[in-house]
Amino acid sequence: MPGSMTIDMHSQHFPLDDSLRGYIKRRINFALGSQYDNIMRIAVKLSDSKEASGANGKRCQILIKLAGQADVVIEDIQAQIYVAIDRAASRASRSVTRRIARVRNKALRAPDISVADYYDLYDEDENDPLNSEFVEFSEYHSTQLEKGVTR
Repeated sequence: MPGSMTIDMHSQHFPLDDSLRGYIKRRINFALGSQYDNIMRIAVKLSDSKEASGANGKRCQILIKLAGQADVVIEDIQAQIYVAIDRAASRASRSVTRRIARVRNKALRAPDISVADYYDLYDEDENDPLNSEFVEFSEYHSTQLEKGVTR
């Protein structure tokens, strides 16, 4: 259900202390608080990263589950874990905002036509293909009833 955003935090190869948990919560709430109603769940995974060049870094992966949409996955690697969290949260905010705006704009561009408007577009006697099929069916059905045929 939208609006029940939970933040799951995990770390690999180093402890996740209370100060780091509080920092993650503040950054995520600041970055994604405006999209709170559209987010179902957020998972933050922190780990050590050893790049191919041999440089050590800290990796922050953020998975955001949106209501009725595909997941958003953001990953950032930096030398300091706090910088990686900041950058990943900032990128997550931009990505989620862009995704939700795209869905809203698509809904606004959809044609707004009702059933009554559809039938006003066609002359009932000449152009509507459903009307002629209905007349043929009703004529067939009434002649079968006159003959006494039942199924």
